[in-house]
Amino acid sequence: MLDTLERQFGDLKVVIDRGTCIATDNCIVVAPEVFELDDDQICRFNQDTGNVDRDKLIEACRVCPVDALSVTDVSGKQLVP
Repeated sequence: MLDTLERQFGDLKVVIDRGTCIATDNCIVVAPEVFELDDDQICRFNQDTGNVDRDKLIEACRVCPVDALSVTDVSGKQLVP
């Protein structure tokens, strides 16, 4: 069974594949208001993300070296990876 989390940010859906995450912190460096590491050092969403810049969110997902983060838009088009 896959351990995934997903959250909607405006017109974007972000999915974290926690089984793939290797905790490089790249996403956190780009968007610390969105992502954090849990006690097991695996990426998760912050509790309260507030407003998030769309381009910054996409870039934060794009910098994951193992593609543990994916982004799709409302039409279902995959933007990352």
